[in-house]
Amino acid sequence: MDAQQDEVYSNYSFLLEKTNKKIKQYAKQQFRALNFEVTVDQWAVLKVIFEHDQLSQVALAELLHKDTPTLTRILDLLNQKGLIERQLDVDDRRRVRVCLTALGKKTVIEMLPEVKKIRMHAWQHLTKDDFKQFVRILDTIYNNLKP
Repeated sequence: MDAQQDEVYSNYSFLLEKTNKKIKQYAKQQFRALNFEVTVDQWAVLKVIFEHDQLSQVALAELLHKDTPTLTRILDLLNQKGLIERQLDVDDRRRVRVCLTALGKKTVIEMLPEVKKIRMHAWQHLTKDDFKQFVRILDTIYNNLKP
């Protein structure tokens, strides 16, 4: 690859990073404006637990692509807020399962419509074909990076 081509691909990578940061910043601003009691990262954890009912911490970390210490900190905060609880797995007492409390479920259900609006803001003015191409391209990039 020549230097000019390398620069073009470097700009694409920068654009991906810049866009990802902008999406997170926008979501963070909207969460604050709506006085949500959780952060964007905490929301992601709550939503995955909501979708899967109970998960081991290991499975949760894998689904969220988070390292164990980061996830543990988030779970500690959600536990303090009364939104999740940890339970020993009855089949394997070394494993901890994470589930939503009644307050956690209520919080997810209440936040979901607003979070959907926040997420959709970035996608407005794009066609179905745009989405297809976007997903195909991102999947290709992701698969290129698999070991």
